[in-house]
Amino acid sequence: MKRASSVAILALLASLGTGLTWLVQHSSAPRIAAEQRLIDSRKLLDLLPPDSYDNQPLEQPLTLENTALGNSTLLAGYRATKAGNAYAVLLRSQTLGYEGAIDLMIAIDLNGRLIGVKTLKQAETPGLGGRIADWPNAWLQMFSGKSRTDPDDKGWALKKDQGQFDQIAGATITSRAVINATHDALRYFDEHRQQLLGSPSHE
Repeated sequence: MKRASSVAILALLASLGTGLTWLVQHSSAPRIAAEQRLIDSRKLLDLLPPDSYDNQPLEQPLTLENTALGNSTLLAGYRATKAGNAYAVLLRSQTLGYEGAIDLMIAIDLNGRLIGVKTLKQAETPGLGGRIADWPNAWLQMFSGKSRTDPDDKGWALKKDQGQFDQIAGATITSRAVINATHDALRYFDEHRQQLLGSPSHE
């Protein structure tokens, strides 16, 4: 009889333990998911100073038209705002490198100047073109402050192609692809500025 009671008690305790574990996991799942989204968001948005916007840009994607550009394709667009006013537009771009697709996040300010460029995905040769995945990235930082017309169209090229930019050592094709995709994004911004920036909030 005592043994049966012990077994019953153990079974009850096991059931309670399982139930409590499920309850804790179930109740914390939304919080964990929200925290993971925040981490992912920070990784995608770390081109922007953290106090420069107060919305959640990735949760409000922009509608983009004519996304097949000269040397790249736009995959998505986002607007970073503060107090309802646009601070920057982020364009997610895909171009073809030496080994495959390269995904970039390109941040552009209200005046059409680059805030920064970050590599999100790539399959380039490790130690050569693959260095574009490093963050922070000195080579990508040289684009900051540039615009569609600064330098001019001819300047948006490698120095070996009579342009203004150095290349990543040993990675000519990768370097050309990123330069062309960045210039594409700046051109797109200039041609769709009003749509991308939206109207200021007057609330």
